[in-house]
Amino acid sequence: MLVYQAYRFELDPNNHARSALASHAGAARFAYNWGVSLVSNHLAARRALVALAVRQGAGVGEAGEWVDGLLGPLPWTLPALRRAWNQAKAEVAPWWAENSKEAYNSGLDALARGLDAWSKSRRGARQGRKVGFPRFKAKHTRRSFKVTTGAFGVTDARHIRLPRIGVIRTKEPTTKLARLLDAGAGRVLSATVSQAAGRWYVAFGVEAERGADHRAAHGPPVGVDVGVKSLAVLSTGEVVENPKRLSNYQRRMARLQAQCSRRRGPAKGRAASKRWQRSKTRLGRAHAKVAQARADGLNKLTTGLAKNHETVVVEDLNVAGMTASAKGSGRWRGKAGLNKTLTATRQQVAPKPVLVGSDR
Repeated sequence: MLVYQAYRFELDPNNHARSALASHAGAARFAYNWGVSLVSNHLAARRALVALAVRQGAGVGEAGEWVDGLLGPLPWTLPALRRAWNQAKAEVAPWWAENSKEAYNSGLDALARGLDAWSKSRRGARQGRKVGFPRFKAKHTRRSFKVTTGAFGVTDARHIRLPRIGVIRTKEPTTKLARLLDAGAGRVLSATVSQAAGRWYVAFGVEAERGADHRAAHGPPVGVDVGVKSLAVLSTGEVVENPKRLSNYQRRMARLQAQCSRRRGPAKGRAASKRWQRSKTRLGRAHAKVAQARADGLNKLTTGLAKNHETVVVEDLNVAGMTASAKGSGRWRGKAGLNKTLTATRQQVAPKPVLVGSDR
């Protein structure tokens, strides 16, 4: 059975590797923003020229054909964006050779996916809430880039390799993935590098061949009722308490936020002070600890359910409806605590009802 899964490891880069990772993430963001500007300007020019042609007596179809011949095709897909980038990179980014081409391709690929989602959402061909036009990414947004070609992968039990960056040490062993690759039972398709709370991670997308799971059915079916006071209540009568991880770090976060407000942050082109940057980093680490604690608790709960029950049915919790304020009530602060609790709960429960068998 062919499966796709990810192996995520925390990196332990030295100063040179850390600068290279930040440079590649910045290159991906630069290419993304350049593409957004290119497509936005093209669409704006097209709308203006079509309106001009219509005012001069041309039909809408005729005006569109005239504008297409004048401006050329719109760089919408990833191949088209790549061609446009290769033609303009020497002028807009003379430093482009300092980073791997995969960094720029990562930003353009993200833009192409965003444009496709926006187009399908406008036509009604995409389910879910409406998707807006891609916006520019600021420097303070999440740093990441993706690698799909070149020399990358696991080199030994404590090191991985990335194009142009070279070998980077990991904080945790990579032996599980290395054994899979050495046995010829899988191959690495991509590597996604990201930063969270000052720490760098790499996630390898792997295509692996797994044997069929022939475990006998065991355990009765169970229903899971997710909630706020309790994280989950099982149909067997077992109650899983909600540890409320955010409350444990509430005082620390409030203190760090007060520090950030007193110190000089970035505003109107002004550089932030080093003390503000330190406080901001500590605040990000506190949020990261909360997220990691939630993920750990959720992983233990779902693992126990999968091991002890053949079928698991999870209730759908409409968090968006529960957090919406009543129109005309004006009591926005009255639900602030409830909204905070429900927002934390939404990150721990499944968004839709799912049916899980014992072979999952």
